[in-house]
Amino acid sequence: MIRLLAGRLTRVVALGAHCDDIAIGAGGTLLTLCSAWPGVRVDALVLSGGGTDREDEERAALAAFCQGADVDVTVLKLPDGRLPAHWDEAKSALEELRRRTEPELVIAPSTGDAHQDHRGLAQLVPTVFRDHLALGYEIVKWDGDLGTPSAYQPLSRELAEKKVRLLQQHYPSQRHRPWYDREAFLGLARIRGIECGHHYAEGFYTHKFTLALEG
Repeated sequence: MIRLLAGRLTRVVALGAHCDDIAIGAGGTLLTLCSAWPGVRVDALVLSGGGTDREDEERAALAAFCQGADVDVTVLKLPDGRLPAHWDEAKSALEELRRRTEPELVIAPSTGDAHQDHRGLAQLVPTVFRDHLALGYEIVKWDGDLGTPSAYQPLSRELAEKKVRLLQQHYPSQRHRPWYDREAFLGLARIRGIECGHHYAEGFYTHKFTLALEG
């Protein structure tokens, strides 16, 4: 398996349409990079859930997933399931975030995601973060929209278990959902791990990136 090594990470942007999207799609990756790069700045922007219990869940969860990092979380109040009708507001929020950060990495939904909010946010990312490495995460759901990732972040068994534990701990509002369980999260991670030669992994989708093979 080819490894693409990044330079030092100082700033990361994490984007979600809903509270819990970032943690489900990239929680293990956040745990990994915040441990590897203490003090890294993580700017998280979530488009919906502001002013509700979901916002409280999100803030507590991201603090746990990003221990040791300098974390800033913004949760907006766009209506769930209506992002296409609030395109201007969503893009303005991304542009405002872009004006105050220069990240080495952007973590966001994948453009292949069937949920209109996830997909809409993913489509906005390259219009705002034009010259940045962007990784699109995946979220298992009834739509059956999982694809073939182009990038993988391996997870140790300990990290994969910690991700699931934090998801169950910090998002009690989601525990009733039939897909929100240990088997679903670890099952997908196991499949992605097999694909990249590890036990567990998170899969990501990339549109394009520039090589720097000269060092």
